[in-house]
Amino acid sequence: MSKFKKGGKKGIPGVNTSALPDIIFMLLFFFMVATTMKEVEMQVDITKPVADQALPIENKDMVDFIYIGFPIDLQAGTQPRIQLDDRLANSYLDVGAWKRMKEREGLTAFDIVTSLKVDKGVGMRIVSDVKEELRNIDALKINYSANQTD
Repeated sequence: MSKFKKGGKKGIPGVNTSALPDIIFMLLFFFMVATTMKEVEMQVDITKPVADQALPIENKDMVDFIYIGFPIDLQAGTQPRIQLDDRLANSYLDVGAWKRMKEREGLTAFDIVTSLKVDKGVGMRIVSDVKEELRNIDALKINYSANQTD
């Protein structure tokens, strides 16, 4: 009588998955480091004015940016235009609807800072119209973006 049996069918060994969590975390860290946040594609040209008492914004997650400047694409005209995210607004009246759409969960337009990035060659009429529309929807926290002097 022998201790070992010959000719028995052997099954396929299982796949070793002990290194799988390490690989997943390496991929996770790679994508966290390599990914960039979406930047706004500029459709208006802006040369910000210079300010000597400018303060940086603390929490940029709580800021909506409105760009007012002259269109880069000359087919859009030569008059100053308002850019909301990645599109040009038809008029300043679109600002209110855009701002309401951007309201975050639990936060109203009153809680979120609106930063106006305005070209220094743009007249105050369009800026005043945008401010009036923001005031109508209770978006009262307004910031003007400027370059700081040395």
